[in-house]
Amino acid sequence: MKVIYEDNHIIAVNKACGEVVQSDKTGDATVMDTVKAYLKEKYNKPGNVYLGLPHRLDRPTSGILILAKTSKVLPRLNKLFQTRGEVKKVYWAVVDKRPPKYEDTLEHYLVKNQEQNRSYAYTEPGEGTKLARLTYRHVASIERYHLLEIELHTGRHHQIRVQLKQLGLHIKGDLKYGFPRSNTDKGIHLHARKVELMHPVKNEILTIIADPPNDPVWNEFINLFHAGRFSPVQPV
Repeated sequence: MKVIYEDNHIIAVNKACGEVVQSDKTGDATVMDTVKAYLKEKYNKPGNVYLGLPHRLDRPTSGILILAKTSKVLPRLNKLFQTRGEVKKVYWAVVDKRPPKYEDTLEHYLVKNQEQNRSYAYTEPGEGTKLARLTYRHVASIERYHLLEIELHTGRHHQIRVQLKQLGLHIKGDLKYGFPRSNTDKGIHLHARKVELMHPVKNEILTIIADPPNDPVWNEFINLFHAGRFSPVQPV
């Protein structure tokens, strides 16, 4: 975890793969605990430190997590994240095959299986389903893998992972949704790259960007990005 933005109202961190955001049955240390300890030490705060959680990231996913530093700001952030179109969220996903199109918008109806901690996607609405919508662009390829830039239009459980699976695409390391091998860090190559929203206090657009983890595959793609070599990749 690394702090990438902070003001009097908000703190944003770049979460590492495998870090759990809040307490679960594993009892592992959480991002929330780590950030509270950071704030307590930095500002020499006595007693408990307030920290609010307006959104979440799956444990194996890396990238931007925004937290509220005051109880006044949390409900405003909650409203932004819960209102469609108020927060622009862009992810990078490394997949094992070329997508059928350079760019496309996917719509499915998802249902979450609580016991399996897994979602299933359908083409038609049904009992308990929720509409899931995203737009992907195929922006780069290396020898074995392909990078998709994804804008989420809804925020459903495991949405990107299960919607890409419907195209026959599997995120590197994601055993749960069909990739054959796990990553050594038990994470997956899905990264919350960019978040853009209206600052709930300053009333100005706040844009936060986070680099992906340091590993050979991500490094190849980030080098292409910095070299200006992200471009439309047409299917073979």
